[in-house]
Amino acid sequence: MIALNSPVKPNLKKLYKLLEQVNSNGWFTNLGPMHKELTGRLEDYLGVKNLLLTNNGTSALQVAGRAIGSQSIISTPFSFVATVSAFKWQQDKVAFADIDPYSLNLCPQAVKTAYRKGCKADTLVATHVYGNPCDVTAIDELSEQNNFQIIYDAAHAFGVKINNQSILNYGDASTLSFHATKVFHTVEGGAIVFKDRVNYEKAEEIINFGIRPGQGVVNVGINAKMNEYQAAVGLVNLEEIDNILNHRAELFYAYRQGLKDIVTLPTWHPESNVNGAYMPIILEDKQQLERIIQTLDANNIQNRHYFSPSLDKIFVDSHNYGTPNSLRVSEGILCLPMHAHLSLDEVNHVVNIIKQLTLR
Repeated sequence: MIALNSPVKPNLKKLYKLLEQVNSNGWFTNLGPMHKELTGRLEDYLGVKNLLLTNNGTSALQVAGRAIGSQSIISTPFSFVATVSAFKWQQDKVAFADIDPYSLNLCPQAVKTAYRKGCKADTLVATHVYGNPCDVTAIDELSEQNNFQIIYDAAHAFGVKINNQSILNYGDASTLSFHATKVFHTVEGGAIVFKDRVNYEKAEEIINFGIRPGQGVVNVGINAKMNEYQAAVGLVNLEEIDNILNHRAELFYAYRQGLKDIVTLPTWHPESNVNGAYMPIILEDKQQLERIIQTLDANNIQNRHYFSPSLDKIFVDSHNYGTPNSLRVSEGILCLPMHAHLSLDEVNHVVNIIKQLTLR
């Protein structure tokens, strides 16, 4: 069987040494030494400042929203459910604008139209879908024109850059997921990168019950801290991240080269590198999708109809400015196997199976 995903397994010898340190000093959580070290190493590696670790990527979205004062959002319907449910859970008002049919990211023109029609959302929440950067320049311009803040859901975008600038440096906040299925993981975990230090300090209180050291509770907060065991896994996995990213990028390009004349592929940001987080293809319709899924399943090749359904079909009580592109794409999207343990031979095998099917 060719697995859809296979999480990176941390080197147990290296991990055991770090966990021995945790056990020895008895500091298991509450912003301990491992937490501090991972924070610093990630800031250096990613080229960012004001990075705050969290216990998962959903908490990262919620804390980012509260730290910047979000109460209403306009977002993409084409993303994992947490992108929107994180804000719905906090009783934020939600509106949807459509995606660009080529990049699959939130469409700036659709957002512009929404505000022209009266949208009052104070925050835009956009996903770098599959690690493909949004049109951050156009979104920045819209932010200035319509006075909204920006949160980027960068769960798929670890290590992604535009013109050698980390994608995490765009927007008022960018959030990461360090779930086990992600390019870089801490088993469960996440992070937020803030543009403004003041918002970082608010978030630092929020993740620790609203406590400010030396002053007690000064804010309403939750418990969203990353623990020391999670941070230790991150420190071990970070040592291998360059090899992981290089291998996944090689697989990604091999897929796209093999499939470019066979199926539709998302258009990638022209000034971005790739991290090989996912390998999406777009099928013409539901019938073609089902045909390919059946063939892949018969050949023991795992796959996932991801993202589907379009989120506006789940959160039907949200305001909708029209999402025909998302509705269409979500009917025919499919993710192929992609992970650090996948081989080039396995990629070529998957490509050949699809070629044989679609060329008949």
